[in-house]
Amino acid sequence: MLHYLLDFILGLGIGFIAGLLGVGGGFLIVPTLVLLGEPMHLAIGTSLACIVLSSLSASITHIKRGAVLYRVVLLKEIFSVPFAVLGAYLSSMIAGEKLKLIFALLLLYLAYKMARRDKNIEGNGSEIHYSRVPVVGILSGLVSGLLGISGGVLNVPLFHTFVGIPMRYAVGTSSFALFFTALAGAIEHYQLGQVDVRTAVLLAPGLIIGGRLGALTAHSVRPETLRRAFAGVLILVALKMLL
Repeated sequence: MLHYLLDFILGLGIGFIAGLLGVGGGFLIVPTLVLLGEPMHLAIGTSLACIVLSSLSASITHIKRGAVLYRVVLLKEIFSVPFAVLGAYLSSMIAGEKLKLIFALLLLYLAYKMARRDKNIEGNGSEIHYSRVPVVGILSGLVSGLLGISGGVLNVPLFHTFVGIPMRYAVGTSSFALFFTALAGAIEHYQLGQVDVRTAVLLAPGLIIGGRLGALTAHSVRPETLRRAFAGVLILVALKMLL
């Protein structure tokens, strides 16, 4: 009984963070599953299956609040999918430590940009640069393929600081985009026998409830608070990469 309760609490916490910040939560799920004894490849596949659930739950709430920009999702995914495949192919040719260093530095820079207050971006969203979305798709896809993580930690800060999407819309749009990215990856891993279905099912209730609660919270807190919280997450992920 205690084991089921811990799985629920774990799923609830990860789902909440995913829904609140528009990230997949893979940077939390994978190390947690590894600590619990899952082999790395199985942890990654199971993580993607979990992200499908948390992002879908969060997306439904964001869609109801009108915080998903479908044009951005479509443009991004057109470029993310093929570049994720390319990134996976290139991962065997590039030194992992160099990749982690570059990625960590990029995250620290984005954390700085996110922490800065920009009132113009938090306006009505009329200055969104749709022509820049493919760049986000390419970077997000490459990083996902190269490092085996979801692109959420890049989607939100780039949507916000580079494309000019207001913070709540950046979170909602990222959540919806992650659903498709994670679903494609989860199906592939499942076919390879790299998804622990039992663990995913045990985490599912917490992920679904947490994703919805996180998404609701994202619409009730100030955009400045969201930005600073995300900047903190970026710094933590960057330090994890460096250490």
